[in-house]
Amino acid sequence: MPFNSFEHYPMSWKPDKDRLQRPLYRSLALLLEHDIRHGFLAPGTKLPPQRELADFLDVNFTTITRAYKLCELKGLIHGVTGSGTFVSANAAQSVTISKDPSSNVYIDLGFVASFEQTNDLVTETVKHVVEKSYLEQLLNYNDPAGIPHQKLAALNWMKAFGIQADTEHMAIVSGAQNALAITLFALFEPGNRIAVDLYTYANFIEVSKMLRIKLVPIPGDEYGMLPESLEDQCSQSNVHGVFLMPSCANPTAIMIPEKRKKELAQVIQKHRLILIEDDIHAFLSAGIIDHYGQPMYQLLPEQTVYICSTAKSICSGLRVAYIVFNEAFKDTMMKAIYNVNVKTSSLDAEIITELILSGKANTIVAEKKQLAETANQLFAEFFPNTLHGGHPLSFYRWLPLPKVMHEAYSEGFFLEKGIRVFHSNRFLSGGNAEENYLRIALSSTSSLEELRRGLEILKESLE
Repeated sequence: MPFNSFEHYPMSWKPDKDRLQRPLYRSLALLLEHDIRHGFLAPGTKLPPQRELADFLDVNFTTITRAYKLCELKGLIHGVTGSGTFVSANAAQSVTISKDPSSNVYIDLGFVASFEQTNDLVTETVKHVVEKSYLEQLLNYNDPAGIPHQKLAALNWMKAFGIQADTEHMAIVSGAQNALAITLFALFEPGNRIAVDLYTYANFIEVSKMLRIKLVPIPGDEYGMLPESLEDQCSQSNVHGVFLMPSCANPTAIMIPEKRKKELAQVIQKHRLILIEDDIHAFLSAGIIDHYGQPMYQLLPEQTVYICSTAKSICSGLRVAYIVFNEAFKDTMMKAIYNVNVKTSSLDAEIITELILSGKANTIVAEKKQLAETANQLFAEFFPNTLHGGHPLSFYRWLPLPKVMHEAYSEGFFLEKGIRVFHSNRFLSGGNAEENYLRIALSSTSSLEELRRGLEILKESLE
C-alpha cells in the first residue's frame, strides 16, 4: 500500500519515518521503546499488525518482525496468539520491590520483611561468632561456595523440608534474589522463554528483563499453575524453563499441593524443562500443611535448581541462601557463582550456621510462625472473605479490589492515605488482567498494633 494512503488511516502507532536510521529494525525498536517508556503508548495498547506497519513505513516485513522481537525481549511488548501484539503492563516502569528509605512517614504494607522482632536472638549469636578462634578464616576468599561445615549445616536445615543432596551439589549464595540471578545467568540465554504464573515475583520479572529472557504467563487456579495450560504452551512454542514458588507463591500466597506438583512434574519432565524452584517459604509448609508433600526437586532432581533462602525463616539482613543443583548443572552453576559473587560472606554464613546448630534457628522460626498466625488472624478481622486459597501462615495476603472504579486504587492513592501497598500490576508477568488486586504485607510493621492501624486505614480507604 502506498505510504501516502495511510495519512488519515487510523493506527494505534505511527512512527515518524523520517527518524528512521540504519539498521532500520534497531532504529524502529528504539522509537517504539521511547514511545512506550514516555507514556505515548499505554499498557495494553494493541500495536499495528506487522504487515500493516511495514506497508505504512514502506519497509520490509522482516524489519518489523525484528523490531518487535527486540522489544519483546526487553519485556516491552508481548504477542497473543490469534489476537495480535500488545504493550506489556509493566513496560513503562520498573516493578522492582525494595525497602523505601522514607518508610517512616507511612505504614509499610508493601515491602515484605520478615517479622524483624526476632532479630534479638540473631544479635546474641553474632557476638558469639566474632569471638570464635577461627574468625580470621571467615574473612578471606577461600571456599567460594561455602565452608564444608556450613554446607553440612545447610543440608541438615533443608532435610527438614524433604531435600536429599550432598555438599558437592549445593552452594551458599547471597540470598534468594542472588540465587535467581545466578541461575538465569548460568543456565539460560537471551531470548529463552521461561513459564511463570500470571502473577509472579516482581523482582524475578525485573532480572529476567535485564537478561533479555522472555517470561511466558501460564494461567492458574487456587492450587497453582495449570498443568494443561503449561502443556499447551510447551506444545505451541519453545519453552526452556519454569519458575515456581510451590510453598507460598509471591504475591498470591497460593501453595501448590502434592497432587498438582506431580501433575506439573510430568509436563516439565516430558518437555525437558529446567525448573527453578524458589522454596523460601518451605519452613511454613513442610511438616505443617498435610497436602504440601515434598519439594518438586525430589520429583525432578535432574531438572531442578532448588533455592532455599534463610531471609524469611531466620534473618533477612544476613542475605544467606542455599542452592541445590544436579551434576549436569554443576560446572556452569559454580562458574556463575564465582563470576557473579566471587564468594558469599563466610561471616554471614557462619552466623546462620551457628543459629542452626545451636537450635536458635528453630526458636526463631517458631516465633515467626506465631507472629504470622496472629497477623493473618488480624487481617481476617478486617477482610474476612479473602483468605480462601492462600497459605494460612503467609507473610502477605492477596486482596481483590472492588470491580467498581478499581482504576482509582493506585499505589499513590493509598500512599496519600498513609499506607504503602503494591498493586497487582507490579506482579503481572505478561499480558493484561481484567481483575485487580493489592498485595498486603503483614510482616513489615514494627508491631502488631502498627499493622492494625495500617489495616484500618486500608479498610476505610476501600470503603
